[in-house]
Amino acid sequence: HEFTDDIRFVSEFELEHALSGEGKNGAAEVEQALLEFDVAEFHQLRAGLQLIPVGILNETHEPNTFYGTESNQIETNIIPTTWWEAGVGVNGELGGGFSYDLMYHSGLQVAATGASAFNIRSGRQKVSQARATDGATTGRVRWSGLPGLSVSTTAQYQEDITQGTGEETPAVLVEGNVDATYAMGPGSIGFRALAAFWDLDSSAAAALGRDEQYGWYVEPSYKFDTEWGDLGFFAQYAEWDNSAGDNTDSVFSQTRLGANFWPTPDTVIKLDYQLDNAPTAGAEDNRLNLGMGYQF
Repeated sequence: HEFTDDIRFVSEFELEHALSGEGKNGAAEVEQALLEFDVAEFHQLRAGLQLIPVGILNETHEPNTFYGTESNQIETNIIPTTWWEAGVGVNGELGGGFSYDLMYHSGLQVAATGASAFNIRSGRQKVSQARATDGATTGRVRWSGLPGLSVSTTAQYQEDITQGTGEETPAVLVEGNVDATYAMGPGSIGFRALAAFWDLDSSAAAALGRDEQYGWYVEPSYKFDTEWGDLGFFAQYAEWDNSAGDNTDSVFSQTRLGANFWPTPDTVIKLDYQLDNAPTAGAEDNRLNLGMGYQF
């Protein structure tokens, strides 16, 4: 909603798995609710509930915008997509294809003990009654100086990712990604790649091997027009480790092969097969996935 030419309201609501409430698997969530002010030409100030500027999918995660029935494992286990916080930030264009985002916001709160200790994804507070003992600062630089190409890097720092509930644990996230599309023949070649790394600086995290956590994936694809809509094929390989700080084998990997069919730009039917490789017997989840999605 635009209040004036220089002031606007941005919002995003999401209903997951049909049902929400106590004891239900679904959720009704507000992922964005912010005011945006044009403070100068090509520069904006934002305040409110915002998506963190990190990764490829966190800000653009509608089902018709990515391959596969589910998000990739790196932007699930290492970057906890979908990830939003309350904060204030600035963003804009710098010229030469460069743009920037800088944001100060509420931070994660990971458990310091138990099975989910220092688990990044479970640390999302989703803003509601969020503990704000220690906020976080996130900055991103992106270059999109060539058509169909985007190269980004993000860094985040939080003084204590436990929010005072355990040993003080400074946390640093560093992430980089490439998202490219190139026209070839009757269609276009796509390529996505992303790598992310967490450093948690405390003896408590180190004792569990969770002081270092990383992941990366690559995804080539090919998309072309048909009489009935767009059809795309993809392959994806992902590798991640949420306990990389010790010598124990804790690396997971996943290979996915599949296709997307878009009857219209905003609707999609998805089919893929995933093959898992886990460090412990019985932890693999090899399966065929079929799904559909839409946005409006």
